[in-house]
Amino acid sequence: MTTTPTIVTLDAAEPFERGRQRGVAIRDAIATSSRIYRELFTAVGIERADVRRYAEESIAATENWSIALAEEMRGTAEGSGLPLWEIASLNARTEILSLARGAKPGECSTIVSTRGTPVGSQTWDWHEELSAGWHLQRVSGAAHSFVGLTEHGILSKIGVNDAGIGVMLNILGHQDDKPGGVPVHLVGARVLAEASTFDEALNILRGAPVSTSSAVTLLGPGGAATIELNPHGAAVVRPTEGVLLHTNHFLDPALAQGEKPGLYDPDSQLRMQMLEERTRDAARIPMEALELVPLLVSYPGDLADLCCIPSAGATLGERWATLATVSLDVAKRRLTVSAGSPADAPAAEKIQLDAMSKLGTLARP
Repeated sequence: MTTTPTIVTLDAAEPFERGRQRGVAIRDAIATSSRIYRELFTAVGIERADVRRYAEESIAATENWSIALAEEMRGTAEGSGLPLWEIASLNARTEILSLARGAKPGECSTIVSTRGTPVGSQTWDWHEELSAGWHLQRVSGAAHSFVGLTEHGILSKIGVNDAGIGVMLNILGHQDDKPGGVPVHLVGARVLAEASTFDEALNILRGAPVSTSSAVTLLGPGGAATIELNPHGAAVVRPTEGVLLHTNHFLDPALAQGEKPGLYDPDSQLRMQMLEERTRDAARIPMEALELVPLLVSYPGDLADLCCIPSAGATLGERWATLATVSLDVAKRRLTVSAGSPADAPAAEKIQLDAMSKLGTLARP
């Protein structure tokens, strides 16, 4: 199932007001996503009382790290009419789902070309029941304006700001993952709202008190890198021979100690193998963001599923699908999104959003 996403525009100097605008704009959609996530948490063995406790722990952790993000969640709760803990549970869904029991997840694949100014494309693979649970956004009022794709009720996911800093996201898994830290989606939101330079973005990520593992890929005027995060620290993975690839296993050997066995392997390694084979000739790696999308195409029977298709008969918690294909051109401050997988992209509607400064021109770092 594909969907034409809503574009939400938020513009306010105060974080609470930006959140309130979000809650009002997509009030019914947030309520629907919250209901689906409650059902999903239950389906994978996480009790409702525990979800609330974990969400409240994430609120406290966020308040200690960034009061602005906590206030924006409060505003979203006010605008949507939902309790704050439900909004927090959406933003902390990665952390809460680190406790999930059940089928192996299908997950995202990312490719960045650094032959010129960094450009990147990725799949966003998630539960098919949430195929209509996302929107595009234009956000202004913080230190930097940004555009992006995110889920209903979640402050940010993938995007680029008016300083040319881009964020892409892949989940990882470690045996010590647990809820209670600052949600990785909020870490990315802070990067987009505050980072003026590549180094500032790196420092935000390195200093984030996360409790669950993720790989955040940064693109910007300073280059590109993937920052792998787990509860014990952070590591920076740099491009090699003009390309930066990531799927869902740790590439840094130190952080890989304690990687959760059997969660994403061997699928993650097989997807990485496919991408490595397709980018082996450095001189032929595309330099345009949209030209990277065909490298993410797969079909049934291929070595691995770069494009996720739900298994027949799978139930809630097991129905993994590629919900969107996202490309970033940070020199143009441009996000391009199409619903569905890279295999759908040639015929799919493509929506482009550019991150502009308040003066209506590209901000230069």
